[in-house]
Amino acid sequence: MTTEPATVHRLAPAIAARLLGVVLVAVAALILLSTLAIAVLDLHTLFLLVPVLLTVAVLTATWWAWRRKGWVVRMTTEGYRVQWVRGVGTATGRWKDVEDAVTTTVADAPVVVLRLRDGRTTTIPVEMLAVDREAFVRDVQEHLQRGHGLRKWG
Repeated sequence: MTTEPATVHRLAPAIAARLLGVVLVAVAALILLSTLAIAVLDLHTLFLLVPVLLTVAVLTATWWAWRRKGWVVRMTTEGYRVQWVRGVGTATGRWKDVEDAVTTTVADAPVVVLRLRDGRTTTIPVEMLAVDREAFVRDVQEHLQRGHGLRKWG
């Protein structure tokens, strides 16, 4: 067993920005509804602190989740794991179980498909990753070769 660290490919900044935008819109809606409730029900403005504190908590939790779980693909010498991808197929696998890796297009988006020996597949949309497409394919190929016990020539 080697002590080589895992290769981690994080979420693309454009997609992370979209997700953060959804969180910010939800928080803004909460503050708007709270402000309207305070105005209509003639509550003390101190009640506005509740959604503001809740906003701080949500943004802190979002930041923490992004730092801890903001990766999409994690590859080790033994295998891989994919998260945050809808329709990924098999999210976790060992390199020894992967028959081959191919690049293709699904819904006009480039993907890498890992075909497993038992017929299952893992589909990884490359545009979700904060890495160049060719660099990601090379990285998958290197891990796949090492996982099968092959060495690089040269």
